[in-house]
Amino acid sequence: MPTSNGNTTHLPNYLQNGQEMELFNMAWHSQLPVLIKGPTGCGKTRFVEHMAARLNRPLFTVSCHDDLTAADLVGRHLIDANGTYWVDGPLTRAVRQGGICYLDEIVEARKDTTVILHALSDDRRLLTIERTGEQLQAPAGFMLVISYNPGYQHLLKGLKPSTRQRFISLSFNFPEPAREEQIVVSESALNADRARDLVRLAQALRQTAAHDLEEAPGTRLLVNAARLMQQGCPTRHACRVAIVECLTDDTETVQALMQLVRAIMGE
Repeated sequence: MPTSNGNTTHLPNYLQNGQEMELFNMAWHSQLPVLIKGPTGCGKTRFVEHMAARLNRPLFTVSCHDDLTAADLVGRHLIDANGTYWVDGPLTRAVRQGGICYLDEIVEARKDTTVILHALSDDRRLLTIERTGEQLQAPAGFMLVISYNPGYQHLLKGLKPSTRQRFISLSFNFPEPAREEQIVVSESALNADRARDLVRLAQALRQTAAHDLEEAPGTRLLVNAARLMQQGCPTRHACRVAIVECLTDDTETVQALMQLVRAIMGE
């Protein structure tokens, strides 16, 4: 279900990996929509949360899926004992409040749903609500942000050129090893040596992913494992439940990856 984060009172942790913060800020001031591309777990959502807080804008996040309809974004009429009433969806609330609407994994949404974004993502900046007859002009503070993982993109789920070319595009990837170690330490309080081992494991698994796995392990998985380790969970078990089992269901592949865990993490 779509969720609203509302106003953020603190800056979520985010360690910049390039010029993405400056570019996002420029896009917001220029009233340009943003497309963020990158693998799962590389920090796309955290980055948007950080920038919404930095810009002091309410953030409305929608996790897209196959059953997402235009009504889920725009709103719908509901019925109670007093009759019929209208409820805004997260996209409409973001427009009314001048917030940031973040549509995560946009390629998972139905193509007829993404059409409603076109008038909002060009110079018109309009949202038409057919069921109420309203036409909302997005205020200066409103921003539309979408994301997807191009490495996991299916041919039938690509963004249409007519949609893609309405956005400026920021490409994300996994952080450099030293920076990824910093992230793991700051997010989990795990000691630096163990964090370094986790990053070495991730690098090895990412090389393996090109051949045997659907997706490479993201930084998020490393943080999850680190938090378990920090709570006293044995290293191998933490790596298995937080990393390996999240990458594959195949028993033989799990065993092979656990051999890599033992070689790198020890214990």
